[in-house]
Amino acid sequence: MPDAQSTAPTADTFSSPFPLPPLTDQAERLIELGVPALTGLDAGELRAYAEKAAADAPAGSLLALHPDAAPASALAPLLRLADKPGFLVVDMADVDSFAPQGVELPDGPFYLVHDLDRGDHLGNWSPEEALPALHEAGRTPLVLTEGIHWLLQRPEVLERNKCFMTIGSRLRKPNGAFDARTPAIWISNGTGRDGRERKGAPKVGWCWWNNRHTWLGFGSTTGRG
Repeated sequence: MPDAQSTAPTADTFSSPFPLPPLTDQAERLIELGVPALTGLDAGELRAYAEKAAADAPAGSLLALHPDAAPASALAPLLRLADKPGFLVVDMADVDSFAPQGVELPDGPFYLVHDLDRGDHLGNWSPEEALPALHEAGRTPLVLTEGIHWLLQRPEVLERNKCFMTIGSRLRKPNGAFDARTPAIWISNGTGRDGRERKGAPKVGWCWWNNRHTWLGFGSTTGRG
């Protein structure tokens, strides 16, 4: 088990091998998936935003919808991997209550996420260990809906034994303390309550804040705009 403090990543450690399509193509992909119709947003406004943002957006930017406009519960079933639809685990029915924490999202229904990384090099770190390391490298963790949007555009980002947490989303309990669950996206083994028919499907679930998993990195970004 690694000593997280002795292997802290630097800004140069982060790079994604998964280039994203142009923003206008990303908008068409979301429209094709039915995201505007599902969330009540206007497809024309989404197209117009993408066209305007494309003029000066950094290369590799991700087009995302604010979780208030497109919650995780609505987006998760749109995920696909080898023709298997995505799903939300049964014991995370409160997924939409996991709000951005320590992360400032732009106003409005549409925004961009820059320089995404899956965080493979942080595998076998706990969320508690990874969060300060991300900040030290000038990055912030992805919120759950950003991770889902990334996979809607590039499903191949999710690979067996190379999946990721989205610890920018957290749930506060009524007493003010954080729920120990942290959202993550990985590939189902088709066991337990998942059901054998879901083996190989993209799965939105959770892991404990203090636990380490060799097969889970931490999705992150250099910023949003």
